[in-house]
Order: sequence, then C-alpha cells, then structure tokens
Amino acid sequence: MLRDKRMFSRKVVESDAFLDMGASAQNLYFHLALNADDEGFVSAPKKIMRMIGAAEDDLKMLLAKRFILGFESGVVVIKHWLMNNQLRPERIAKSDYEEERGKLYTKINGAYTFDQAQGKPLLSSWRRTDNQLSSSCRQVDAKLTTECGEMYGIKDKTRQDKTRQDKKKSISAFAPPSVEEVAQYCQERNNGIDPEQFVNFYASKGWKVGKNSMKDWRAAVRTWEQRRKAENSTKGQKNADFLKELDEWAKEED
Repeated sequence: MLRDKRMFSRKVVESDAFLDMGASAQNLYFHLALNADDEGFVSAPKKIMRMIGAAEDDLKMLLAKRFILGFESGVVVIKHWLMNNQLRPERIAKSDYEEERGKLYTKINGAYTFDQAQGKPLLSSWRRTDNQLSSSCRQVDAKLTTECGEMYGIKDKTRQDKTRQDKKKSISAFAPPSVEEVAQYCQERNNGIDPEQFVNFYASKGWKVGKNSMKDWRAAVRTWEQRRKAENSTKGQKNADFLKELDEWAKEED
C-alpha cells in the first residue's frame, strides 16, 4: 500500500552533493520519493519523468551521484530511504520487487548499497512469519483504535464493561455490619453514638447513602460523629446566649 506521506532527511537534501545538482534533478528526486513504496522502490521512474517534464539527464545525474540505485529491470530505489523515512516495522508493506530486494544491503547509517561487505541483507529484516506480523499489526491497530476513540470521546466498550464489572464487585463486597461491630467501633472512638439506632436507620434504607449503595459503614459512623459534634456545639452556643440574656436581665432589675 502506497502511503500518502513521505519524509526527507535534511542531511540528504541539504548536503552539498544534493544542492550541486540542478533544480530539475532535485525536483525529480522528490517526486520519485513521493511515489516510492514503503521500502523506497519506484517501479516506473520514466513515467514520473514524463509527468513532471524531467529530462533523461536528470535521472542519469541522480544515478551518478548515487542518490538512487538502478536495476536492470528499470526499477530504481531511493538510496537513503531508511534515513528519510522511519516507519514502524509492523506498519510497512513489503515491496513486491523480491529480486531487486535480494541484491540490496543496508549500511549502519541506513543507506542502501550493492556491496555485501558494507551492510546486512535487506531480506533479513523480513524473517518474521506472516502470522507474527499479522498479530503485531492487530495489537497496534487495537491500541490506535482505543487511543483515537478516547481522543474523540468514543468510549471503548471492553473498557466500559470492565468498569461496570469492577463497580458490581465493589458493591457486592460490602457486608452490612452487626450491632456488635458498630458498638465496638463506636466504643473505640468514644463518640457516644447508639449502635442499634445506627444499624436500624441504614437497614431501613437498604444500606444506601442517598441514592448510592453504602461502601464503608465506618465512614458513615464518622459522619454521624461529626454531625453530633456540630449539633452539640450549636446547642452549647444557644445555652450560652440564653444565660447571657438572663445575666443582663438580672442587672437591669438591680
């Protein structure tokens, strides 16, 4: 599959050797790269030359400068393809030109060469079986689908189902306490709460807090405890205000 996007390394297209060529040859190089397959092979370079009005000398210049490598079949390959483009292995569509691929070697810097002593065979990068490749692609596609869905607000159904199951487990894990358990906890906290009243109150509500099922009865006890302190504080203030009024009234009477 021919990709719509291609990249170019500045180390290549801004080198003196590249810029010394004429504009027409440079233009041909860019168009060849844009029409190359995922491994840099171009099946019909002369067709592209005719499309953009390039001359035969432009193609010869690229071959002479070793920016492209040619084969007897007429196919050419972009020499610095792997320096220009860095595609993930699982996303690359292997080139159809098996014979030409078998003649290429890859240098350490990623450049293609015909010299066996300078690199490793291009074919060695495709030793994975088709089943391994398909499995890898499925994993990547699933990850991308999830990430894209989250980006656009589309929730993953599998993740939704797992979240629902986790919530159900959390709810089902709650066990209503006995009066004795509440009494022991209230005694530890010395809060003066009636454990039987607490249990009866929430039992009558199906152990719900508002519309939600209770998750932690100890937290509910602490809430009652805080409410009780607030109420006592309010009552104490009212009593203090009443005593103050009595004191003032008594002074007026004197």
